[in-house]
Amino acid sequence: YYCGLRMSNTKVTRYRLSEEQILNCCENGYEQGIKTFVLQSGEDIYWDKDHNFTNVLKRIKKEFPDCAITLGVGEKTKELYQEWFDNGADRFLLRHETSDSTHYNQLHPKELLLSNRMRCLQDLKDIGYQVGAGMMIGSPYQSHDNLVSDLVFLRDFKPNMVGIGPFIPHKDTPFKNESIGNFELTLYLLSLVRLLLPSALIPATTAMDTSKTDGRMNAILNGCNVIMPNITPLTFRKNYKLYDDMAELRTLNGSTIEELDKKLNMIGYKTIIGRGDYKD
Repeated sequence: YYCGLRMSNTKVTRYRLSEEQILNCCENGYEQGIKTFVLQSGEDIYWDKDHNFTNVLKRIKKEFPDCAITLGVGEKTKELYQEWFDNGADRFLLRHETSDSTHYNQLHPKELLLSNRMRCLQDLKDIGYQVGAGMMIGSPYQSHDNLVSDLVFLRDFKPNMVGIGPFIPHKDTPFKNESIGNFELTLYLLSLVRLLLPSALIPATTAMDTSKTDGRMNAILNGCNVIMPNITPLTFRKNYKLYDDMAELRTLNGSTIEELDKKLNMIGYKTIIGRGDYKD
């Protein structure tokens, strides 16, 4: 119910990159030194059919064999996850969103179940993906008990990646009038996750910058160790509105490696370019 790109939102402008456009993005990113490509999408059944997405993965791996591929394409069958893993996918981002089934039901239509989300996460882990889970801070109906349960789940499941950011409402969703998630609480929880999972890859998300100026730099100082520059073509990027006032859409400039270097240098950090694989 919270996502600006949810299926029931008829006001959104939808798009799909072609195979060639995806490969061009990878080529542009590779020229900047990027060695990890994140392919993210709604649960688009077009890519599930006739091995369309498998072909994309094969081509990326063939042209950029020294790069990692991270997927964030939602709940699928174990068979599809296995096929994609066998053809080049290395990591998979799938936030668990909340470990409490009652809370999960308050955030989703009735046909979506926490049990299936957890099944997907376990399937991905069993196959051998580097797996990412995580949650929004301040989502509607969320209690402190929910957050404690989330931390316990992360401790026990031990994901390789953890995505955490503040809830930000979107005007065309049922939660349009809800308050934005607490920025300071988000930083606190990022720090706790860093202590619970010392080796985890924890991205400083765009939502942090949307919530507060230099939010991502604050996130780095509180336990994050990954920043993901957006290399989606500007023509399409403006329509990727998960929530209102996304920081990346204010200027449509994105984040170049050079710009990130300057910001990180100001807080005593530097950019390391590589695959960024999880290390125990």
